[in-house]
Formats: sequence, C-alpha cells, structure tokens
Amino acid sequence: MTSFEEAETEETVTCLHLTFYHPGQDEKMMFRCLNFCKREQVRADDTAKFGRDSSVCRYNLVDTRVSRIQFSLQFYRKLHTLEYGFEIKNLSKKTKLTVNQTELGHLNKIDLPWKCIICFGDYQILAEIQEGESVDYFETHLHLAEAPILQERCLPSLQPIPENGISPSFFLSQGKSPTEIDENEL
Repeated sequence: MTSFEEAETEETVTCLHLTFYHPGQDEKMMFRCLNFCKREQVRADDTAKFGRDSSVCRYNLVDTRVSRIQFSLQFYRKLHTLEYGFEIKNLSKKTKLTVNQTELGHLNKIDLPWKCIICFGDYQILAEIQEGESVDYFETHLHLAEAPILQERCLPSLQPIPENGISPSFFLSQGKSPTEIDENEL
C-alpha cells in the first residue's frame, strides 16, 4: 500500500462565510482590522465575538458607533443529530441586531439560518454556512461587499418578464434589439 492509501480520511470543516458592507467603508475604513485574505480557524469551544474592543473581540470593527462587544457567534452540535450550527447573540445594550427579519435585543439569541443577513446600525453582513464534519474547529472566511447587501438580494426585478422568459434588457446588454422571427426558421 502507498502512503496515500494509508493516510487518514480528511474531514471537511464547517465554514462560516461572512460578507461585510457599510456605506462609509471607503472613507472610514472600519474593516481595516479584519482579515479578508484567507480562512481562519476557530476552536469549536471558542465564542467568536465581533465589536470594537480588540482585547475581547476576535473580529474588530474600528468604529465608535459599534459597541465594545456587538454580537457573538457560538458553534454547536444540534441535539440528537450529527448536524452543526451557529447561535448568534446580541451583546450590545444600545443597538438592536436583526437577523433576516428577526429583531434581537440585548442578550437575545437565535440559531443562525444557513443563509441570512445580519444588520445593526448601517452594517450589513451576509452570513452563509458551508457544512462540514469537524468537531474540533470551524473556519471563518471574510469577504467585503462593494454594494449594499440588502439591495442586491432583496429587490425584485421591476421589469415584467415576457412569456418566452427572455428579458428585453438581455438584448439591450448584448447591443441587439429583439427581432421577430418565424417559428419555422428555428
């Protein structure tokens, strides 16, 4: 047998993808302490805290309007299953936190949906959970959005979609105008 055949089976790791947006991010640079370059391992028994106090928070937001500890994420295994999840808790006494449409006051907590938008103040964070099997740690992968997350995800198209399913804007973006053709020419 080769060493490849004898190697231990590699287990997948749960990864929490977080995409951050703030309308003043270019001028105020409140995300300058976050590592957007690579995935970061977090021990399963650690609580991932977000806020302005760098001595307490693993993920530091450089903004005086952010609470010392804004919110936390706790990794856990769901009861009687092999599934893992995250619990989000609002730790700010002054600012409410919303997860999708659910508003959390101070010390309120809920399970983080597999894909959701977390908001507080002018901050928008898209959270997406990529499932894994590891019980010892999870990973975070931070991203920076250039456009507001809420507008990108939630606004419906204002143009009606024709019966053929091809939007007129498709032709305009191609530099062509729609033309009528006979069915027999296809």
